[in-house]
Amino acid sequence: MTVFKRITLLALIFSFFSAGISAAEEKTKQAALPGVTEFRQALRKVIVVKEEQFAGELDSYLRYMPSSGASGQSGKVGIVDSVSEYSYEAKAFGKLPVELVIGTEYMQIKNTTAIELPSHLTSVSFGLETIVPFFNLNKVYFSAGLASLFTSDDWDFHSSSFRIPQRYFLIYQPNEQLTLVCGVGVWPDYKETVWPIVGFIYKPNEKLIFNLVPKTPEISYAVDERLTLFAQADMSQSEYEVTQGERKNAVLEYNEMHLGAGVRYKFNRRLRCSLSAGSIFNRSIKYRDDSLGKVAVEDGFYTEFRLDFGF
Repeated sequence: MTVFKRITLLALIFSFFSAGISAAEEKTKQAALPGVTEFRQALRKVIVVKEEQFAGELDSYLRYMPSSGASGQSGKVGIVDSVSEYSYEAKAFGKLPVELVIGTEYMQIKNTTAIELPSHLTSVSFGLETIVPFFNLNKVYFSAGLASLFTSDDWDFHSSSFRIPQRYFLIYQPNEQLTLVCGVGVWPDYKETVWPIVGFIYKPNEKLIFNLVPKTPEISYAVDERLTLFAQADMSQSEYEVTQGERKNAVLEYNEMHLGAGVRYKFNRRLRCSLSAGSIFNRSIKYRDDSLGKVAVEDGFYTEFRLDFGF
């Protein structure tokens, strides 16, 4: 698919969103949307419960994964992954929340195996998230999000590295404690083009939250107003277009899973940070073309520092 066709598709999808928002406008002229403003998209998460009402959110993390061996071959692979995401919430038609998202990633790879891997991987994304009432069904909402994504091994992105990841899901909130989520994520031109979004957010009391929505489920417990303990899982399935030897635009697949725990500290209503650690498993860095090679990285551990700022 050419860049022109992809941009055309992106415009058509945006038109679909606009039509949905227009249809919902009549329903929301007299009242704000109950339930909708309680949620937002967050870094690497489909949906989270809002703690504060801010127009802008800046989320960043730095994840350190020390060198681990490679199965079946000599050498080691170490990774430092840094990701930042800025989101801004606006009101379409003065009522409906629309979240604009800009994200960047820089991943440094230290590789001593025989397989040629890039020294770093990069990505830039521009996205839109919105939630609208789902027809006239009570307490049911439709959320849609899409992004223009460029991934490469440098900041000079090629047209072939352009992707349009999307996600569509329904939100049903029967009461203040429970939120059900069901939908799909669509990743055109990826090896896995569709993955399910099925889960729930359960808040039995003011201290405990179960956010069991893929791909980053989390259980958190607020010790007090500032300190929170959490356990978290994460699954990374990314693809980048890189240069491998004489071959350009080779697709490199990066896969891993995390399981860890940590502490989150809230300095004030705007600033909070977290520190977590845990294990990494099911790791692989491989080219889609098997002839270019692959590295099955052995299980290891990670540490992660995250900073969230609202303004």
